[in-house]
Amino acid sequence: MTATRLPILDAVGDGEGSLQVHLDENTKIDGALVIAVYGKGGIGKSTTSSNLSAAFSRLGKRVLQIGCDPKHDSTFTLTKKMVPTVIDVLESVDFHSEELRPEDFMFEGYNGVQCIEAGGPPAGTGCGGYVTGQTVKLLKEHHLLEDTDVVIFDVLGDVVCGGFAAPLQHAHYCLIVTANDFDSIFAMNRIIAAIQAKSKNYKVRLGGVVANRSKDTNEIDRFNKAVGLKTMAHFQDIDAIRRSRLKKCTIFEMDDSPEVIAAQEQYMLLASRMLDEVVPLPANPLKDREIFDLLGFD
Repeated sequence: MTATRLPILDAVGDGEGSLQVHLDENTKIDGALVIAVYGKGGIGKSTTSSNLSAAFSRLGKRVLQIGCDPKHDSTFTLTKKMVPTVIDVLESVDFHSEELRPEDFMFEGYNGVQCIEAGGPPAGTGCGGYVTGQTVKLLKEHHLLEDTDVVIFDVLGDVVCGGFAAPLQHAHYCLIVTANDFDSIFAMNRIIAAIQAKSKNYKVRLGGVVANRSKDTNEIDRFNKAVGLKTMAHFQDIDAIRRSRLKKCTIFEMDDSPEVIAAQEQYMLLASRMLDEVVPLPANPLKDREIFDLLGFD
């Protein structure tokens, strides 16, 4: 891709000290509940996103999951394979999007969930925000969002630069996946700050926390109380969830053991809450020193 193919985009202040790419009004997602899933790298965002997508589908919703990670592994438990990325298929037609068909970049997964991997620019080049924008633009061009009830963006790690914060420009709510440890909560605090900045110009609000891979939630609970967050779901360190990813399937395709059924019920509850009970949370991030003091570090 040459520089001449990159669009000239307007920039807008997105909070104190920041300058970020402004959302093209023509790429707004209308009519669907849009959820962006963030959290520390390796915390289980893709597993959470895929199982949540499956849960929404079991509630009768038409679901689209968009993976926003260059390693494009967000949807493989839904599709049972690593699918081509939007950037890959655009490159194959020299970025002439009109030559693409929906089946070139969108793939059906478990229980009808539609799956897309946005991909990313080569390491050290380009911007993840551009990739997200091109993905949504392609969906709009092919009218693929018109019959969608829920869109889930599964976003790379805890990167909160303008590029990988781009899904927040489309989302109604952000779910933060965290474990009951300092590093995960520290990352969550940075994500809160990013959402607070984005909310000045966009509709995105905090939807809540998903406690993952944690027997206890005492540190999460203390942080939530301090900043104004709410835990929407709690998944303990369940081996069945780990095994489901190794088997390339969702938790809803595993055996009917008690721990599997309990995890399925928790995902169904989370999906129901996001549809019926979620309320915008006006959380305020802490200063770094305040987090150290809150969680007992000297």
